[in-house]
Amino acid sequence: MHRRLAKRTKFYTLYSYYSNFPALDLIKNEQVKAIIGPVTSTQTSFIINLGNQAQVPIISFSATSPSLTSLRIPYFLQFAQTDSSQVKAISAIVKAFGWRQVVPIYIDTEYGEGIIPYLTDALHEVNARVPYRSVIPSSATDGQILQELAKLMTKETRVFIVDMTTDLSSRLFVKAKEIGMMSKGYVWLTTNDILSKLQSQNSTVIDSMQGVLGVQTFVPPTPELEELKIQLKRHFHTDNPAIGAELDVFGLWAYDAVFAVAMAIEQVIGTPTSFPVHESNAASNSSTDLEGFPVSPYGPKLLTALSTVRFEGIAGHFTVVGGKRNSSNFQIVNVNGGGARTIGFWTLKNGLVNTLNSSPGSSKISGSKFEFGPIRWPGDSLSVPKGWEIPTKGKKLRILVPVKADFTEFVKVAKDPKTNTTVVTGFSIDVFKAAVKLLPYDLPYELIPFAKSDGTSNGSYYQMCYQVYLGNFDAAVGDTTIRADRSLYVDFTMPYSESGVAMVVPVIDFKSKHVLAFLRPWTWDLWLTICFFFVYIGFVVWVLEHRINKEFRGPLSHQVGTSIWFSCSTMVFAHRERVVSNLARFVMIIWLFVVLILTINYTASLSSLYTVEQLQPTVTDIEGLVRSQDNVGCIKDAFSCDLLKQVGFDDSKRKEFETMKEIDEALSKGTAKGGIAAFVHGTPKAKLFLAKYCSKYTLIAPIFKTDGFAFVFPKRSPLVADVSQAILNMIGGEEILNLEKEWLKESSCQDSSDATISSNSRGLGSFWVLFLIAGLTSVLAVVIFVASFIYRHRYVLVQPADSESSTWRKIRALFKIFNEKDLDSHAFRRSNHQQDAVMHSPNNFPGALVHPISDHTDQMNSLFIGEQQTSSIVEVPLDVLLPSNTEVVIAVQEMHRTTSNTAQE
Repeated sequence: MHRRLAKRTKFYTLYSYYSNFPALDLIKNEQVKAIIGPVTSTQTSFIINLGNQAQVPIISFSATSPSLTSLRIPYFLQFAQTDSSQVKAISAIVKAFGWRQVVPIYIDTEYGEGIIPYLTDALHEVNARVPYRSVIPSSATDGQILQELAKLMTKETRVFIVDMTTDLSSRLFVKAKEIGMMSKGYVWLTTNDILSKLQSQNSTVIDSMQGVLGVQTFVPPTPELEELKIQLKRHFHTDNPAIGAELDVFGLWAYDAVFAVAMAIEQVIGTPTSFPVHESNAASNSSTDLEGFPVSPYGPKLLTALSTVRFEGIAGHFTVVGGKRNSSNFQIVNVNGGGARTIGFWTLKNGLVNTLNSSPGSSKISGSKFEFGPIRWPGDSLSVPKGWEIPTKGKKLRILVPVKADFTEFVKVAKDPKTNTTVVTGFSIDVFKAAVKLLPYDLPYELIPFAKSDGTSNGSYYQMCYQVYLGNFDAAVGDTTIRADRSLYVDFTMPYSESGVAMVVPVIDFKSKHVLAFLRPWTWDLWLTICFFFVYIGFVVWVLEHRINKEFRGPLSHQVGTSIWFSCSTMVFAHRERVVSNLARFVMIIWLFVVLILTINYTASLSSLYTVEQLQPTVTDIEGLVRSQDNVGCIKDAFSCDLLKQVGFDDSKRKEFETMKEIDEALSKGTAKGGIAAFVHGTPKAKLFLAKYCSKYTLIAPIFKTDGFAFVFPKRSPLVADVSQAILNMIGGEEILNLEKEWLKESSCQDSSDATISSNSRGLGSFWVLFLIAGLTSVLAVVIFVASFIYRHRYVLVQPADSESSTWRKIRALFKIFNEKDLDSHAFRRSNHQQDAVMHSPNNFPGALVHPISDHTDQMNSLFIGEQQTSSIVEVPLDVLLPSNTEVVIAVQEMHRTTSNTAQE
């Protein structure tokens, strides 16, 4: 049933090829239920409006323009793959080979222009740029095609994507071969339409397309497909023996389209016996009248059936999604010999793959490096073209080099008197030559000095870069610093030198000019902090020790002196006083560690100060020069002069020089004598200057950030990436180090980099953590001591208050107790026990009294202060008890008995 109905549908399809108004006639006179066969996108865009008005589905198997789907007309079904479905496959090929610029060549019709937006977006996703487009008129003559191809030959890009009709593309390739554009170095990619009809082309066209890559819709080989091909050949051979019949993918899509319509009609209408049509009220006698269309009653149902039909077709699985046939896989083919050979596949799920087998590990995702099958490139080349070339054969790259009066170690332009030719040498030139040697291809070039007729410089580095931007030159090589304003109109390679801006300033001998050099290891803020902590730690130790340690007792001046002496003597660990409380010991452990670190640092810095030559800069930062309004020097026409202007130097304060000798003289004079206080330039040149005058100047670096020296190319030049890669390879090896030794180390100084000066003084920022720990530790110890003291003497605070002044008396009582000895402490108890044992042993006092007992009456009287101390043992220092002091023993024993009696009463 499907095949009989398909035959009738096929009749109307063929009929649509030969009528002047086929769609209008079929709808009004033949009363068709569906129309198959608008061949081109232009025909389709007109017919689908008629089908939508009559509610007759319009099915196209060959119109591939993506713009047709965007019309969103419900009665139009696109049973051919749209051109937008193949752009992902084309961009995957471009990405796999690393081409960065691609030029599309397309016809100026809706057919050609419809794919361009999708193709451009797909190429941008793989970081490939479309620098320009080549549009060929649909009615172009061979002369017009040659003219357009000749224009493409003058461009750098050598990768072209062709999307046009078969007739026009065949003429394009023939002309391209005639003028040498099918030779080595060129890349040609084609869309599905061109290679699908390759077998129908003559041998001349196929021969001119050798090496072309393209995508083709993949049609899986099946027995049904082979049977159809055999039947088609037999049928055409019978009717037309001289015509060879080969079905391309469009023929297969047409076959599946007819079969899908047959299934839908059978589902909606049934057998094709009668097809009633509702006539409109307005009748028309003309078959081509656009008014009075009959409306098909089966249109909505037939449209639904066509949108849901599913079957295995000749061209693969048939499914309609959103009015379009589902996307198929693509095969990547290479024109080689008499046909196209498959070198890979592309799937929507996995990208580029080697095979379409579904077994695990059989496919390879395109995110990694993909290996195609053997490819024959144009010109019978087996190597992958790089995708660009210097325009016009034999032309050399015209490269500008700067002309300078000094700093010629980087670039030196000289005249050879023997040959009368210009010779360009220098570190920058040698780096560029070494990078070119590392390129995987030959790069012919010539170095052209940026000079006037008299040999002097023709302008600044900005003007040299601008010449490259204008296209007057192809590149600029030299000591050109990467700057943001320059990168707006040119591209830079990776830097090949050290980055940053440095300042060269005069130096003075710090040892001979400063008698207070011993203070230099530490900054003033650190000195003040240390002095404060000496006093503070001494006070903390006094608070914790003076009630229980006799060495911290005595008159006020004695206590203050002892505390400060004790704290300060810890600097050299010469303290003789002992601490007896655990809190004081805890504080001293931390403080002694801090002192140890400070002592080690000071000793090392001071040793360096007096044993190493101390050449200190006269200026340490650019802000100080701005504030003092000193004169500052820079190289003429260099970017550093603009930097000085940006940070606040007036034109009168900025002095421009050309030679190192001029800079040396200006620095020697100083600002007061009309010279300069500092010289500012990029770090490489500043170090080169310092290498020649290292005994007089020093380097302050960096004061600004820059990206170093690099080579200049036009915007989006493909050479930028290749040369940058070569520079990276050089930086990772020994070659660039050898060049630096050859050009940049020719001086009497052993190592100019050692002259770089930074402040040797240590500030508070280097030790603030130590001081913080010591401070917190001491505060914690004092808090614990105060809390314990108040708790022990809480009875003073809990006594009832008679008046407001009693609170003050309580506080004074606490302070009085705080100022007294704590005779209950273990230190005093142990001392008194030792003395008591001595006093009760007469044998220990055989001699006479040497010192009068009145010398220690103050210590004894302290025993009778307060009720809490009346029962205490008398403290008599053992050092006053001599062997002959028998009178002292009697006196002390008598006093002890008196004290005991008083305590009992």
